Amino acid sequence: MSESDTLDRISPTRRPAGRTVMYQRWRTLLFLHWEVPAEALARLLPPGLTLDTYEGRAFVGLVPFTMRGVRPAGLPPFPPLSNFHETNVRTYVHREGKDPGVWFFSLEAANSIAVRLARAWFKLPYHFARMQLDREGEWISYRSERLWPAPVPARCAVRCLPKGEATASTPGTLQHFLVERYFLYTAHGGALWRGQVHHPPYQVRGAEVEGLDETLLEAAGIQRPASTPLAHFSDGVDVDVFRLMRA
Repeated sequence: MSESDTLDRISPTRRPAGRTVMYQRWRTLLFLHWEVPAEALARLLPPGLTLDTYEGRAFVGLVPFTMRGVRPAGLPPFPPLSNFHETNVRTYVHREGKDPGVWFFSLEAANSIAVRLARAWFKLPYHFARMQLDREGEWISYRSERLWPAPVPARCAVRCLPKGEATASTPGTLQHFLVERYFLYTAHGGALWRGQVHHPPYQVRGAEVEGLDETLLEAAGIQRPASTPLAHFSDGVDVDVFRLMRA
């Protein structure tokens, strides 16, 4: 049995002690995942983090969505800064057999001020992008084109049709492994840092995907498999964000 198989994946879902520093509403999330050779992802991680796997399988995720009501605790939302689209490229990690979370290879955001603040305060690899989210009947289309910083060009276009009944993920399933993540990691100043969020469990359903055209994985140094991605969709969750801490 591997270290990943014995990780506690329930405790991170509970609300942590401490003060909320930011509020966000994540909406219209499409989770696309491909199985990738573990060594291809592990070589891209910083020292101190271990690739988290599901039954020995490693995954890379592409997640377009939209942010609403982003605001620091104690301040009201300001729509020009609080509402914007995002697209993330990520994989899954843990530190010394605990705190399973997310490692971001890149985060695209259609808000230049948010990009600058996130790069400065959280040391996350944010990029400013021209982005669009449209609804055509029951179909939802996402588009993103990176503007800065490099590497460019890097783009994503995909449309999805959510299907089925939305339900919470069952612990122990692949869907729960991929979707229910409450820690994030970043590395700067020669140290690892860990952030934490809290929200209700995602209500998730499947999705039909077509028209995928993306180079974000390639820009991150990851070769995307030719296979059809696993696709999950959620209308979203309201999120409390806690301060970054040394891991």
